[in-house]
Amino acid sequence: MERQDLPNLRALGFSDDEIKELGLREPATGDPAALAEAYIRRSKKKDTLTALRGHLRDICRRAREEGKQIRHVWFEQKSASKAHVRREEFDSACEAVLQGWSKTLYVWRTDRLSRRGMGAVDRLIDDFERKQRARIVSVSEGLDSSQPGMRIVFGILADRAREEAKSITDRTQSSSDEERREGNWHGGVAPFGLYSPKGSRKLKRLASEYPLARRIAEYLLDSKVPQWIADKMNSEGKRTRKGKLWRAQTIIHLAHSPAWAGLVPNRERVYDEHGNPLDKWVKRAEPLLNHKGIPVSCGEGVVTYAEWLKIQSILAGRTGNERGKGRNKGTGRGVRQHKTVAGWILRCPRCTGPMSNGGTNYRCDTRVTQGKTACEGTVTGRARVDEAIAVLWVNHILALSPESPTIHAIARRWLAYQSPEKEAHKQQVTALYDAAIERQAKLRKEFFVFGRMDESTFEELRQQQDELVAELRKELDEMSVGNDLTPLMDPHALAAIWEAEGVEGKRELFKAACKKLTITLPAKRGDRTPILDRLEPEWHDDSQNPAVEAAWDAWEARRKTSAV
Repeated sequence: MERQDLPNLRALGFSDDEIKELGLREPATGDPAALAEAYIRRSKKKDTLTALRGHLRDICRRAREEGKQIRHVWFEQKSASKAHVRREEFDSACEAVLQGWSKTLYVWRTDRLSRRGMGAVDRLIDDFERKQRARIVSVSEGLDSSQPGMRIVFGILADRAREEAKSITDRTQSSSDEERREGNWHGGVAPFGLYSPKGSRKLKRLASEYPLARRIAEYLLDSKVPQWIADKMNSEGKRTRKGKLWRAQTIIHLAHSPAWAGLVPNRERVYDEHGNPLDKWVKRAEPLLNHKGIPVSCGEGVVTYAEWLKIQSILAGRTGNERGKGRNKGTGRGVRQHKTVAGWILRCPRCTGPMSNGGTNYRCDTRVTQGKTACEGTVTGRARVDEAIAVLWVNHILALSPESPTIHAIARRWLAYQSPEKEAHKQQVTALYDAAIERQAKLRKEFFVFGRMDESTFEELRQQQDELVAELRKELDEMSVGNDLTPLMDPHALAAIWEAEGVEGKRELFKAACKKLTITLPAKRGDRTPILDRLEPEWHDDSQNPAVEAAWDAWEARRKTSAV
């Protein structure tokens, strides 16, 4: 009959002859008072097994001197300093003593027993003595809990071990934080499409996965829903890194990861119910920012930062949750996306209420929801209105002067079409500026409303944020100067801008120029009046370009002359 712990002893590197020499070859039986449990532990795999074998030899030597037999050797690789870590082998060793199978627990040193302080060790000793008159022996320190005055010594050493563990944690955390601030990959599994070459501490694009990852990103940027993307991948026989089918949740998790954009993810510490920090950290779906509020890069990404922000906006808009509001963002009820350019922009001529999508038509929403009593309503073809809106928009933009605010609003769209890299950088700076403004508001609230901050700390933080906002504002102003407005004077370029946008983009372009669009009632059933003549827009900016106005006047004069 073999001992249950024999495989572990061999795994530690002991030969069968040495195991026999240590008295650990045959099962130990007899009076529990003559039996003992041995517990040895290492914190990390890289710790050498040679030291552990030495620890066990010392324990066996002490057991022979006391006339004890080691009933079982309990070994595990766990950190004793982390309160949330459950040490199953240690618990089993203690349970063996508490069940009366043996009366002694040998450890090599007190810090191998526990790093949780005097309270934890004192409770354990008390349980041993009260239930079984058992004891704990620290071999290297020569301590025996059954001896008078030894309990207080165990407590002092346990508290010293706890302070040492805290010091180790602080040093490790400081080093980890500095690595992250310097833009080094923190380790772990890289997002799909990326990997970290050994020793580089940077993210690189993985040739075998990047093309598929980029396709997923482009689908997300095109406002495709995650479930549609997952079905598309699965129907084409594409699989995840682990060879599994794609799921919508997998796509969402990938899209929210800052590392997918080559950025260092931010993280927050977990606290217990009493507000005490635990050795647990939770990754946030936000990038780590440096002292200037700029995201820290850790290498290449599948998407750019601007694209990542756009994807977050699309997903947040679809779920009805603001980006960054809570850990469970993106889990709200879905919001239907716009399918029409003029829906809810177009107004009913009878009640001036919005007209919504009715399939192939635009129809008065008041009539649909409240009936004929509220509004008699009207209906018009959807396709021809959307085509007419494009003509109205292009003609209006061509008629504006270069100084028009509307022109400059549209120019920002053109910049994205003409120079994506420049616009991507501008979007990044804009996002940082907005975040800095939000931090300013939170800082004032903490000081003036809640009173959670002293005045000196508030003034120091306020000054830092004011300087950052001013710096970002200056950079935004510099990037906004000198936009090339020439393409906005060209009908072909304007048409290209319009066609390059999807439904949402066209809605935003039209809303940037138009306050309200009303359709007049038809003269009779089947009225063939061109739809352009029945649409009455109210523009944000009615200032006209004199040269264009003169051209229209000349055209109208020629038309009247030819008619005569």
